[in-house]
Amino acid sequence: MSLAVATPTTTSAISPLLSSSSDPRRRALTASPPRRTRLTVVASVPDPAARPAEYTPWLIAGLGNPGGKYHGTRHNVGFEMVDRIAQVEGIVMNTIQSKSLLGVGSIGEVPVLLVKPQSYMNYCGEAIGPLAAYYQVPLRHILVIYDEMSLPNGVLRLQRKGGHGRHNGLQNVIEHLDGCREFPRLSIGIGSPPGKMDTRAFLLQKFSSEERVQVHPSFSTYS
Repeated sequence: MSLAVATPTTTSAISPLLSSSSDPRRRALTASPPRRTRLTVVASVPDPAARPAEYTPWLIAGLGNPGGKYHGTRHNVGFEMVDRIAQVEGIVMNTIQSKSLLGVGSIGEVPVLLVKPQSYMNYCGEAIGPLAAYYQVPLRHILVIYDEMSLPNGVLRLQRKGGHGRHNGLQNVIEHLDGCREFPRLSIGIGSPPGKMDTRAFLLQKFSSEERVQVHPSFSTYS
């Protein structure tokens, strides 16, 4: 399996995994100039001619806080993206395992585990680490989706690997993956606190109607 971002100039013979249409629209990965991109996760082997592709499971985890109190807040955009994927793909999130709300299904022919940790943001690694070990999901197949204050509201950034950027949830995930950082991540921009507003208060604040309009196209990426 491999993770890729395909632009309009990229051609591919593979079927998209994280997209249910052949030409989805999404926000640009950079603020300017805007362009259409396509997010895909695909199956592959070192030598495709040697044997058929092996569909190793993907674990797609959105970071957030459980409970209605936090629904719709900036810190919970990871949960929202997982909910969107579950809705589009018809995957029911109805299993409790390893401190997580879990949905088991497939996208195309590829098995997926959709995960919403219930251990709260700062301890979400306690849920993701054991699940990855139990289902024997390799690092390269763990996609973590989370909020990012360094990006403008609604802008997406996909990376194959990286650090935690002082994001407590992502840091905890790395700690529970034995300190390994070589897993893909999709960050969703939520902007930065205005003026001298407290960071925690900003993260736990719900989007304004204007901000919600800006961030909505990010979730329309998966449609």
